[in-house]
Amino acid sequence: MKLVPLVFVLVLGLYNSHFTDTMIQSTSEPSRYPVHPVTQPITIDGNWEKEVWRNTPSAEIALHMGDRPHFSPKTQLKLRYDKKNIYGIFKVEDRYVRCLVQEVNGPVSTDSCVEFFFSPDVTAPLEYFNLEINCAGVPLMHHVTKPRKTYEVLDASDIAQIEIAHSMPDKVDPEIQDEVTWYIEFSMPLDILKKYREITTPAPGVTWKANFYKTGSKTSNPHFFTWNEVVNERPDFHLPAYFGEIIFQ
Repeated sequence: MKLVPLVFVLVLGLYNSHFTDTMIQSTSEPSRYPVHPVTQPITIDGNWEKEVWRNTPSAEIALHMGDRPHFSPKTQLKLRYDKKNIYGIFKVEDRYVRCLVQEVNGPVSTDSCVEFFFSPDVTAPLEYFNLEINCAGVPLMHHVTKPRKTYEVLDASDIAQIEIAHSMPDKVDPEIQDEVTWYIEFSMPLDILKKYREITTPAPGVTWKANFYKTGSKTSNPHFFTWNEVVNERPDFHLPAYFGEIIFQ
C-alpha cells in the first residue's frame, strides 16, 4: 500500500464536455448519504476492511452517463468526519485500468479515476470544490464558482496537507485488462477549504450538496459513472444542480 501526503486536487474532469445552458429536471429524488462522526483520527492506509470502515455505510457510484461501456466497474465510497477532517475511501472493482498522469493537478480524469465534488457552503450550493484522484493517488483539486468558467487551482502547499493512500503502482502502463480491485483513501483538512471560501462546518444536521464519480476517459473502456443522477445530453460532471446530499450525523 502506497501512502502519499497530498492535498486533494480538485480536477476539472471531462475537459472536452460543455456546460449546458438548458437544464433538464431530474424526475428522481436526490441521493442522500449519512456521514457519521469518528471519535479519533483515521489512519490513512487504504485498508477497506479496518473496523471504522466495516461499520460505515457505502454509496454506490452506479449510474452511467452517455453510452454504456463494454465493462461497468463497481465503485463504492464511504465517508466519515471529525472536527478537523473529512475522511473517505473508495473501492473499485475494475478492468481496463490505466494510469499515466503523475503530476498534481494534471488531467487525472483521463486515467482510471475517482472523484468527489462537494459544495461546503449551504448558502452557495452551486459553488463547489472538485477533487479527482487517479488510481495511483495523484490528485487534482479546484474551487469552482462558475462551472468551466471561473475556478481557482488549489496551492501545492495546501495539497501537501492531505493524505492519500493508494493500492496501485505509481504508473500503470500497459493497461490492466483483467479484473483488479483498487482502493483510494484520503483525509482532507477542513482548514484547507476555509482558505478559499466560507464553509458551513460539518456538524449534526448540516447538509452539503455533493456528487461522486468514477471515470477513465482515455482508457480503452471510457466510462462516466455517477452517484446521484445527472440528466444531460453528454457526460458532464460539472453540473452542480444535479448534486445529491451528504448529511452529517
